[in-house]
Amino acid sequence: MAELRLGPLLRYADGSSATVWVETSRPCAAEVRCADGTRAGTRTFQVAGHHYALVAVEGLTPGTTTAYEVFLDGVRAWPPPDSRFPPSVIRTGRDDDAVRVAFGSCRWAAPPSDEPDPVGPDALDSLASRIAAAPEGERPDVLVLLGDQVYADETSDATRRWLAARRDLGEPPGGEVADYEEYTRLYHESWLDPEIRWLLSTVPSCMIFDDHDLVDDWNTSAAWLADMRATDWWQERLLSGLMSYWVHQHLGNLTPAALAADPLYAAVRAVPDGTDALRAFAQAADADPTSAHWSYRRDFGRVRLLMADSRAARVLDEQNRAMLHPGEFAWLREQALDAPGSYDHLLIGTSLPWLLPHLVHDAERWDAALCRGERGPRWARFGERLRRTADLEHWAAFPESFEELAALLAEAGSGPRAPATVLVLSGDVHHAYVAEPRWPDGAPAPDARVLQLTCSPVHNSVPGWVKVGFRFGWSRVARALGRRLARHGRCPRPGVSWRRTGGPWFGNQLMTLTVRGRSARLRLERARDDGTLTTVEESALTTT
Repeated sequence: MAELRLGPLLRYADGSSATVWVETSRPCAAEVRCADGTRAGTRTFQVAGHHYALVAVEGLTPGTTTAYEVFLDGVRAWPPPDSRFPPSVIRTGRDDDAVRVAFGSCRWAAPPSDEPDPVGPDALDSLASRIAAAPEGERPDVLVLLGDQVYADETSDATRRWLAARRDLGEPPGGEVADYEEYTRLYHESWLDPEIRWLLSTVPSCMIFDDHDLVDDWNTSAAWLADMRATDWWQERLLSGLMSYWVHQHLGNLTPAALAADPLYAAVRAVPDGTDALRAFAQAADADPTSAHWSYRRDFGRVRLLMADSRAARVLDEQNRAMLHPGEFAWLREQALDAPGSYDHLLIGTSLPWLLPHLVHDAERWDAALCRGERGPRWARFGERLRRTADLEHWAAFPESFEELAALLAEAGSGPRAPATVLVLSGDVHHAYVAEPRWPDGAPAPDARVLQLTCSPVHNSVPGWVKVGFRFGWSRVARALGRRLARHGRCPRPGVSWRRTGGPWFGNQLMTLTVRGRSARLRLERARDDGTLTTVEESALTTT
């Protein structure tokens, strides 16, 4: 008899349809049955000995909340008979006109409940507990996870013991994951946490990868990539990482219509074992990043979310570095400017912050200039070492891309049909803050309020010295030091300036953006040791 190994995850949801993702123990028919009588089912597909299904549920009644169950070959598999949580539901509407977007990044898997947690309470666990205690109360309409959903290079003690039973950890990559099967271990460890499993079954989610989903500093530079390709383990790690991301995260990001039109999804499902088709796709993506498109668009009423791939879509040539290759940026621009006036809030999700503390920003663009050869080959070699050591690879490290994004945000936020806000949602840097750009006098400035909203980690830690460094990075002294670095690198001044308007905040935390019409409010909540979330900051982003 087929069993539910992982999931269900409620991924996409709109006014009349939804998708539900599951992993099963064997090939079977997976079916979702809703309390309102709506049903949908599909056969599982196979990748590397694992069996998955993404059930597209259509014909739901708009403006309703309906409980659902999952059946495998006609036998109920979800919810489990001993579940202590409320029923999982699909919501196609709300009691008010608000849209709530909760977001964050960097979630290291929580240990079992009977073991101490080395990085403190999990913000997603706390969110799940709050929703479960009051299932009719406020909950996010979507959970946006901005990278590092799993840590391929920083495994838990339990996972390292499991790895040691498979292979010799004295051989590279040691205690890191090496292949597809080991990636599935990470997802099981992370998503079988009881609170997380229930939360992801009842709150729709959007996801995008960051570096730790593959390896720290993934695609930092051309030299970094050449060094990785020279190892005998990187190729399998990369292919397995992309394959497992496509299965576990990317498929659920797509709308039912996009799934129906996706040739790779059709190819994987059309054969008894889709491993070869998916592996060929990953190999092509490695050889030519333009062959894969990981970015996507989601619309929630009059809120538009564009999730941008700021890892795999990079151009790494030192003389032509770009955070997004030209085709990817053209897609982002097209989606941001599509149908002006049809949305009130534009959200651009990018795992890496666009606006950083000033000293960090200046250090990254200085380092980029050194690596480009602005100060000669010796400084270029120093710049490459520094870039890898200090993780200098955010938007600031791709200066032309930084300016292109600034121009796009201004254009999207300008004109008589401009949205109320243009918001960049990011994570990665293990603290939270709000920053607001300012365009120079005489330059076209947007009518919308443009902000950088950064929230991380959901469940991780940051050393004390890093906290001191980030706080210092916003100071006047740090700005002066940054300007000296920029002058040494002969860097032009950025096209925008910015100021920190909130933070920095530290701890395991989540931000929630609540919009009603053209108004927007932001709330930052931190996880407490007692399993609750406490509000650290709440403020209005618009006065409309």
